[in-house]
Amino acid sequence: MDSGTSASGKPLVERAKAIILKPGTEWPIIADESDTPSSILKGYVLPLAAIGPLATLIGGQVFGYGALFVRYRPSLMSGLTSAILSYAMAIIGVFVLAWIANMLAPKFAGSENKTGAFKLVAYSMTAGWLAGIFSLIPALSVLGIVGLYSLYLFYVGAPVLMKVPGDKALGYTAVTVLCAIVLGIIASTITASVAGIFAGPALFSSSSSSGGTKGSGTITVPGVGSIDTDKIEQMNKQIEDAASGKTKAVSAGDLKGLLPESIGSYTRTSLETVGAGAVGTSAQARYTAGDKSFNLRIADLHGLGAIAGMGAAMGIEQSKEDADSYERTGTVDGQMQSEAWNTTTERGKFGRMVNNRFLIEAEGSANSIDELKSAVARIAPGDLDNLAD
Repeated sequence: MDSGTSASGKPLVERAKAIILKPGTEWPIIADESDTPSSILKGYVLPLAAIGPLATLIGGQVFGYGALFVRYRPSLMSGLTSAILSYAMAIIGVFVLAWIANMLAPKFAGSENKTGAFKLVAYSMTAGWLAGIFSLIPALSVLGIVGLYSLYLFYVGAPVLMKVPGDKALGYTAVTVLCAIVLGIIASTITASVAGIFAGPALFSSSSSSGGTKGSGTITVPGVGSIDTDKIEQMNKQIEDAASGKTKAVSAGDLKGLLPESIGSYTRTSLETVGAGAVGTSAQARYTAGDKSFNLRIADLHGLGAIAGMGAAMGIEQSKEDADSYERTGTVDGQMQSEAWNTTTERGKFGRMVNNRFLIEAEGSANSIDELKSAVARIAPGDLDNLAD
């Protein structure tokens, strides 16, 4: 079976697009397909369920968490561990929830059907998994609420896959969701507990399969907006090339070589690099001038940088402002960009994506936001292109 294609031969992107756009039409098609839980797991669940954990991992390492001036960036090992556990719990959750959905169906005048239950759970979770892209930028993670559209997908699919009468589908959905919430709480507790005590080395490998569909159009995500399907295909191609080894992350040493010894009156005082194999690499330097200092960071998100391109494709924007400070995130020239500044403390940050792959960000104290923007501008996009495969 080709990468990114279900047992029925339908590409992953085409299936995701269809189930979100036309669930009423797509569910009967899914019901008639000969896909097994194993083929659905390999060709659909595994790549889509990875979006949230990987986006959270990258977002935590690159942006960190917290308010503008109280920021926490988890260690790489902690981030990797949490991502691995979250991914594993997501996969286990599909099987457990499918078992629950199958068990509950007869209680709502439906029929037991193990394969049908697995299909119902796996495909109805599409919206939630796609919404995981917002975790790439923690400030936008609140937009993950669009994943609630998965509840509607489950509701529409229940009568088709599990033969639950239409007048009982809402109750069936509600009870199943209640079980899912309990399951989610348990999974979150386990993940947090294990990640918190994990101290040994971690291994992480990313494998993503993707498929494409020719043509152009848009996908409308309820409550958010439209996505250019060409952008989705570009995203999947970028991830597929990275996963197959066709492209490789730029070495942390090469990224470090792009960090200048000085920026205006600021002198470089320290250097730091991080490498995470296929996941990506980063290099960071600290620059100081008197009582002002900031960090300039370059990160190669490799194939996962394409996920950030989804935010740009949707034209995501966020703005917050008061008398002393502001924060803005939006799309500039087709790339995600964010900036924040506090005039009282003279601290802030400015960051932008390059080619939906590299992130350049300056964060700390300076005389103005313009100094941080100038620092980011010292890293020429052409130099990054020359390093990329």
